[in-house]
Amino acid sequence: MRARDSEGTDDGQLTDSPSFLDPASWAAAIQEFDLGQGVQDAHLDAICDFVARQCAMPIALVSLVDVDEQRFLGRAGTDWTATPRSTSFCATAMLNGEPMVVPDARLDPRFADYAIVTGDPFIRFYAGAPLVTTEGIPLGALCVLDTQPHPEELSAAQRDMLTLMAVSVMDRLSLRRARRKGRLAARDARDALSESELRFRMLADAMPQMAWSSRADGFTDYFNARWYEFTGLPEGACNGDEWAQCLHPDDLDRTLAVWRHSVATGEPYDLEYRLRRADGVYRWTLTRGIAMRDANGHVLRWFGTCTDIHDHKVAMEEREVVSQELSHRIKNIFAVVSGLIGLSARDKPLFKPIADGLRARIMALGRAHDFVRPHSRDSMPDRARQDSLHGLLGEIFAPYEASPGERVTISGKDVRIDDRSATPLALLFHEMGTNAAKYGALSTPEGRVTLVIEEDGDAGPTGQILMHWREKGGPPLVAPTMPGFGSQLLDLSVRRQLGGDFEQQWLAGGLAMTVRVPATAFSRQG
Repeated sequence: MRARDSEGTDDGQLTDSPSFLDPASWAAAIQEFDLGQGVQDAHLDAICDFVARQCAMPIALVSLVDVDEQRFLGRAGTDWTATPRSTSFCATAMLNGEPMVVPDARLDPRFADYAIVTGDPFIRFYAGAPLVTTEGIPLGALCVLDTQPHPEELSAAQRDMLTLMAVSVMDRLSLRRARRKGRLAARDARDALSESELRFRMLADAMPQMAWSSRADGFTDYFNARWYEFTGLPEGACNGDEWAQCLHPDDLDRTLAVWRHSVATGEPYDLEYRLRRADGVYRWTLTRGIAMRDANGHVLRWFGTCTDIHDHKVAMEEREVVSQELSHRIKNIFAVVSGLIGLSARDKPLFKPIADGLRARIMALGRAHDFVRPHSRDSMPDRARQDSLHGLLGEIFAPYEASPGERVTISGKDVRIDDRSATPLALLFHEMGTNAAKYGALSTPEGRVTLVIEEDGDAGPTGQILMHWREKGGPPLVAPTMPGFGSQLLDLSVRRQLGGDFEQQWLAGGLAMTVRVPATAFSRQG
């Protein structure tokens, strides 16, 4: 079946391509399948979700190409209901006898000028299998899309899967046509369902992952061949709850509790546990399951996969051991330097105030390092996310208050940080906290400090983060006549390392300072 560049005439009518037979036959097919107003079908949504997962694409659609637009009968990863036919990849894909793959739409002259390629949502990759009636009339396509190009295209298995699932879509639409005509007997429906189940089993057995399916009540009645190859058990030995015999004893109660919760609520099933391999070795496995629902939202079945993640998990644990060892050594260096400063100060009492301040700054750097270093779930800081500016500030100000927020209140936007910005931020706010404790609001019982963080503009190259420091309730302040070490430290941290600026006001009620830093200086990831 040949493809074409023009997909319609100037008056909006379909061309005389042999694929369409004639406009009247095509319109009759749309009516025969009861698709004149489109159809919302949870089964088609589930197929789209399955296809998107297997192809590792963010969007999957079942499209029906009409004269002026294409409507989406099933979808995953988007809320689109229809788009103009003039920007339809599927209008071309449905005329091919096999899946059409467009690795980068910008480089394909058929689609490079489409509005959805040159503008939002900036489609780059497309792959679609045609939806064709038994009479040879194309209706649309089952497709996957991405906003990133994929020069590697799809694997042969993914192409076969897309074609097979397109047949399943047509089976579903054929059932709709048969119900409308009233010619589908109960025996034919059972045969169609059995054939569809056979296709699913063939597809599942061809998958490299372990796959399973359960009834709505949680009774597991199917595992694919990969499951039985992994566990070494005979087919059918894991039906019902018997699959739990393969779990590590320490993971059994937790796994069953999470599964029963998902069955009771319909929430996605997502869990890591240890699964016994045929040779008796337990391997860490990630299992995920989703519920297929009917039009009323009732769960029809559960479909899921199990993926062996043991090697990845072991590698992460080894990385954590190395990370902890490096962190321990770095903290020891901080401790040695701090100790050397203390020893030097013993012989020179006049140097003690300077030494105490220097030691405090070194310890602040140590806390900043420990906060942003790579962590496992067990070593993650308790107070906040590891990449959180609020979390880092909480660690810095913890020595100045008995409980968070008692003396220092942090509010406003929480900005993502990384190891690059943590050091100057720790030095900056440690200096502010120390000065407030010596001379400002934190030197009196009733004194308080507020720190408000806000965004000025967007998070792009021109965006700024404003941090407003305000002290209240402290002793009267007098503006310094000469810049001291603290001012030099602020200049180093804010202007030189973070590329920002700051303004200070020595008010009667306490110091007020605004720090302005480019949003891109906080994290490489923005």
